[in-house]
Amino acid sequence: MRYFLIILLSLVLGVVGILGFRGSRFRQPSLYIFPDMEWQLKLRPQTPNGFFASGLSSQLPVPGTIARGTPIQTVTGPVYPYEDAPVNTGRLSGTTNFLENNPLPVTGELLRRGRQRFTINCSPCHGQLADGNGITKKLGVMLAVANLHDKRIVEMADGELFYVLTDGRNLMPGYGANLRVADRWAIVAYLRALQLSQLGSTNDLPAPLRAALHQ
Repeated sequence: MRYFLIILLSLVLGVVGILGFRGSRFRQPSLYIFPDMEWQLKLRPQTPNGFFASGLSSQLPVPGTIARGTPIQTVTGPVYPYEDAPVNTGRLSGTTNFLENNPLPVTGELLRRGRQRFTINCSPCHGQLADGNGITKKLGVMLAVANLHDKRIVEMADGELFYVLTDGRNLMPGYGANLRVADRWAIVAYLRALQLSQLGSTNDLPAPLRAALHQ
């Protein structure tokens, strides 16, 4: 056994001495048996390159290039889905605080889209009225479903509702991979409309509409 260990140690030292530690300790790359894509034929950005007429490796997109994504039109301007911005995270940038109000303009079109997405993705559990009486509860598949008219949920910031929609909470899975950013905000807007329809009063109406009710 002793001789076996000595031979094994000698072999290990010999292999390391010949091949090196994957090139990390040498100016020149050592012999790679499994390169694992550490050495790639690629162009580094903003470096000289004689292949292109400009002499640079970084080039402008060719005509007809399809953009990575379309910007989301928020109340403060367009934001792309990949940007670290409150509309994409539900939080104020650089903080853990949730965004208080929906950053998208709340229009009839947004509410119609929110109703459609809510009906498809949320109503099976939460019900069409968001009262927690969806088909899954009626069939006994899920007995504990949140009533979205509960005070705790009504008092949540819009950003927290967006965050829960994105990442999930408790038994609810996240829908970040299923719903676009704008669709998640549309659902939040529609949920607020549902909550107002159940919990609102005539005092929430503008004065002209209140007056019209008494005519």
